[in-house]
Amino acid sequence: MTTQHLLDGLDDRSRHPLRPMANKVPEVTVLFWIIKVLTTGMGETASDLLARVLGPVPAVAVGGVALVASLAMQLTVRRHIAWVYWTAVVMVSVFGTMAADVLHVGLGVPYAVSTPAFLAVLAAVFVLWYASERTLSIHSVRTRRRETFYWAAVLATFALGTAAGDLTATAGLGYLGSVLLFAAAICVPALAHRFSGLDAVTAFWAAYVITRPLGASLADWMAVNGSRGGLALGLEPVTLAWTLAILGLVAYLAASQREGRVRAAA
Repeated sequence: MTTQHLLDGLDDRSRHPLRPMANKVPEVTVLFWIIKVLTTGMGETASDLLARVLGPVPAVAVGGVALVASLAMQLTVRRHIAWVYWTAVVMVSVFGTMAADVLHVGLGVPYAVSTPAFLAVLAAVFVLWYASERTLSIHSVRTRRRETFYWAAVLATFALGTAAGDLTATAGLGYLGSVLLFAAAICVPALAHRFSGLDAVTAFWAAYVITRPLGASLADWMAVNGSRGGLALGLEPVTLAWTLAILGLVAYLAASQREGRVRAAA
């Protein structure tokens, strides 16, 4: 156990002496990244679908209420629960898309302006988080304050990724070109960590940001019509298919969690 882990543990016990909180973020595995990309794409098309069916203002209102409810549930539980955690991620994805779209469509803010603005917001969250906790590691999200910083960072990454993906798609690359760009870009943090000594925390958050435009561009490419360079599968089928994929994978994680607890108790 490292000195930092000991300090984190002492910090957690001082904040919650009677009921220490378990780490609230899932283990980062290949399955984690697959589900993360799926939630980004599903959030993109679901947001567009809600705006079309309900109208932009009611869609934002519904998305905001659902986001608050899902985050409240996530903050209430004292350990990682797969379906609670990933429900919150999905709602952050939906609302993060809406936030970026409202700025561009509703207020006329260009993506070239909103993208660096969301980047600045994310940087501010990281600066405040580190100044308060001296760590940005997701393996130490065991206090309410750290978890609040974590979800603020997650929301900022989704808004940033949405704006960045739309920026590249509308700047000439198109949706398929954006998919290829971000598929290559997401390999950079992993390779830098593996071969150039980039620390794990920086590599994680860099890849985390890129999952958003990658998944959103892929979902858009599948959904939009041929005149926009897409496969014309439609918002409803793509949203449904990606939702079912998320449900299946999260159900598998939940079952694995239960099996792990049973083994630990045996």
